[in-house]
Amino acid sequence: MIRYILKRVVAALITIWFIMTLTFVLMYAIPGSPISTEKVYDVALQQALEEKFGLNKPLHERYVKCLVDYAHGDFGISYLKIGLTTNEIIASGFPYSLRIGIYASGLIVLFGIAAGILAALRQNRFVDRFLMVLSTLGSTIPSFVFATLYLFLFSKILGLVPAFGVKPWTGYIGPVLVTSVFSMAFVTRLMRTSMIEELNQDYIRTARAKGISEFKVVAKHAMRNAILPVVTYVGPMIAMVVTGSFVIEKVFGIPGIGSLFTSSVLTRDYTLIMGITVFFSVFLVFCTLVVDILYVFVDPRIKYECGETGYLRNAG
Repeated sequence: MIRYILKRVVAALITIWFIMTLTFVLMYAIPGSPISTEKVYDVALQQALEEKFGLNKPLHERYVKCLVDYAHGDFGISYLKIGLTTNEIIASGFPYSLRIGIYASGLIVLFGIAAGILAALRQNRFVDRFLMVLSTLGSTIPSFVFATLYLFLFSKILGLVPAFGVKPWTGYIGPVLVTSVFSMAFVTRLMRTSMIEELNQDYIRTARAKGISEFKVVAKHAMRNAILPVVTYVGPMIAMVVTGSFVIEKVFGIPGIGSLFTSSVLTRDYTLIMGITVFFSVFLVFCTLVVDILYVFVDPRIKYECGETGYLRNAG
């Protein structure tokens, strides 16, 4: 187990390094600079600003400095937000995204799995067809369309929720619902397909033939095996949801990490772009690692191979 975790941690560090390098190269390959976006026409002033932020140094020196600073947890100073570090900016926006992401993740897991199981148990009946229609709509209609319809109906017409921000607490309802629509639809379909496959297995027929109650057959046997594909998807999904949705945060006017990333790209704030990208990468890799470890607790038949490969294998 420890050897497997160490291998995954090393692989995660390599992944983060690769993402940092790729982001760094693409960021500086784009024409222009943060200084030019401030419309600094004085040559002496522009040179002074470039000297202050190290933009006049060779590219390889900036790259090495970036790696050293990030290894110490220092994401640098924002080029455009005067007096603020990237760490402070991320810390100010992440709580909004985290709160929305936690609520949305809980909604996705609970209702997505429940709807998938219900659709599988009522296969080809009205409930199944109705849930599949809803999941199709949820997975095909863009999130900003749901967000616009929600604001128009519940804010403009009914006046029940604010049109901007998350105060009062009712401001969280819209972002949470809209954020969870696509993933909930996907989890519903995934759980339904997996559940139908498990319900047709021989061991389920044997359990029913022995007189085991339908609740135990579904909850103890079928669902435990059917949920494995969902667990695989939930890890990266939580990271994506928690770190914020760029479009949704813009529509609802939430100063979360997704909104910060969008503004940093538009203003060429290099340090903020790098900081948010690395922060997202670390969070995504961490969630993926946690999901891999949880496999053992979800299905005892799976164990960690501590030999040459270090990957998961089925022990059954």
